Amino acid sequence: MMPQGTGAIWDSLRTPGLYRPQSSERPQIDRAEVLRYLGYAGQELKPDLAERIEHVICQVEETLLPSGVRQAFPVDATGTDEDGLPCVRLAGTTVELRGRDAYRHLRGACCCMLLVCTLGMASERALRLLGSRRPLESAVYDAACSAYVEAALDQMDAAVSDDAQKLGLSRNWRFSAGYGDCPLEAQDSIVATCNAGRLLGVTVTPAHLLLPSKSVTAFVGLFEGEPASANDRPGCSTCRLRGSCAYRARGTTCYRS
Repeated sequence: MMPQGTGAIWDSLRTPGLYRPQSSERPQIDRAEVLRYLGYAGQELKPDLAERIEHVICQVEETLLPSGVRQAFPVDATGTDEDGLPCVRLAGTTVELRGRDAYRHLRGACCCMLLVCTLGMASERALRLLGSRRPLESAVYDAACSAYVEAALDQMDAAVSDDAQKLGLSRNWRFSAGYGDCPLEAQDSIVATCNAGRLLGVTVTPAHLLLPSKSVTAFVGLFEGEPASANDRPGCSTCRLRGSCAYRARGTTCYRS
């Protein structure tokens, strides 16, 4: 199903929208997020350590340019998988978003916006080089890249809100494969459908992880009425990794509240 009376705008959403910010428009890294990824829990940071952390963060902001692609597809939430569980399919694609959580997220949606964002192979090369030579800088660089790609995805997410407003649609929050019972395998078809290999250089490993590692896939439901699960954010209770989560062991979470 597609929005009614909005043919030109809808056509623009079905065309891949590239995200490549100019230098002046690059996202800013949230310093608190970097510290959270590093396991910071309020302990004192000595000036020399704080300076080293800030130096690495600035290096990431100055040398890496995020890129991304977004594209919308009609939603078919009426199907099930071979086990009889809900399976949301996106029309004209091979994307299948399995599980009850993805179904709850997209039920009633007229279309689904897919997003892929990456920091590119430059981040991968730097991580490998630092990892073999400078362990502290490597850990900070890794955390800064994680915060940076999320900040870039936030910018892409804001563009989705603009898209929805132009169509007179509402939207819910972005959801990623691996949340709840939505399998990580969905990343394979999301990357393929968005042509992210050619456009962004993003590939998927046999274990369904993204390369470059500082890459993210997500999807957002667009609705003609009230959005499903608008306030139902991800939580530890539905995560499949909660039993072995390093963040929970430190008393924090992998997501922002």
